[in-house]
Amino acid sequence: MIIKPSAALRNDYTSISNLAKDTKEPIYITKNGEGDMVLMSIEAFEKREQILELRSKVLQAEEERLSGARTMSISDARKALRERLNEV
Repeated sequence: MIIKPSAALRNDYTSISNLAKDTKEPIYITKNGEGDMVLMSIEAFEKREQILELRSKVLQAEEERLSGARTMSISDARKALRERLNEV
């Protein structure tokens, strides 16, 4: 975990920006010794958003399965995909 005071962000933005890009980790910014915000590179943020979206889809699929939605085995899914590919 990387923690920096807000003064570092204010006084040396470039090094904080480079640190975020190089480590691909969030940087916790403090103000008066208390947590204030989190800074991360756009690349790290977008990756995090993709992971969260994927987790959301998996959770939704699992909830549908538990509520009785029709499912298929992996072998049946592969077979259906192969059939679709052969149709094209």
